[in-house]
Amino acid sequence: MVFEDNFDGSGLPDSTRWTYEEGYVRNGELQYYTVARPENCYQQDGYLHIVCRHDSAFIANGRFGKAWAKPVDTTRCDSVAPVTSASITTKGIAEWKYGRVEVRAKLPDCRGSWPAIWMMPAENTYGEWPKSGELDIMENVGYDLPKVHYAIHTEKYNHTKNNQKRHTVDCATVATDFHLYGFEWRADKLTWYLDGVETYSVVKDEEGWEAWPFDQPFYLILNFAFGGGWGGSQGVDLEGLPQEYVIDYVKVYR
Repeated sequence: MVFEDNFDGSGLPDSTRWTYEEGYVRNGELQYYTVARPENCYQQDGYLHIVCRHDSAFIANGRFGKAWAKPVDTTRCDSVAPVTSASITTKGIAEWKYGRVEVRAKLPDCRGSWPAIWMMPAENTYGEWPKSGELDIMENVGYDLPKVHYAIHTEKYNHTKNNQKRHTVDCATVATDFHLYGFEWRADKLTWYLDGVETYSVVKDEEGWEAWPFDQPFYLILNFAFGGGWGGSQGVDLEGLPQEYVIDYVKVYR
């Protein structure tokens, strides 16, 4: 085992294991990702809680990602809409090439919710997204709650071309019970598991980085998005907030 967090502490996540994304980051989502704000991310009694809230208070002096900043040609803002959440990552702290990832988690239940477990390249060796790849270990959208989604994105296969390699499995209790989301990454094969059972695999059947950029280190992301192009495609239920994405543990093996 090369990485483990059982979230046995209290308060904010362990800063030697996790860092944060900040601001409006991607996909036109509604939430603002906060940094080290216990109202949005805390550990207690052996669990990590990522909380999406519809706050009454605004965030002052916030930060926009490129997708949000383009219309106003700025990366700064004075105040933002009061939907807040968190996205924690191992970027710059822990990155891996090949291995097995296990995350035991219970998902939120709200139209608009979009929790995920995924990996991105530590360096854009082959270029910006999607050239250097993306590994989606688990995604779920609240309007279609029982479904667990897996996918990979590459220069040749990605959602902008609507040809990404993907798969969906049904799990009726994603929001009421904890489930173990597993992912095994080998040089020539990617395999997904749900509660220890293999549910999907992708085999390297083409040469070249355009189809298989997965020969470089990647880092892990746990985030709770709300709304956006996919999560919000059937509308959102702000009255259903706050919602929690609860993680029991994260383990990475080599």
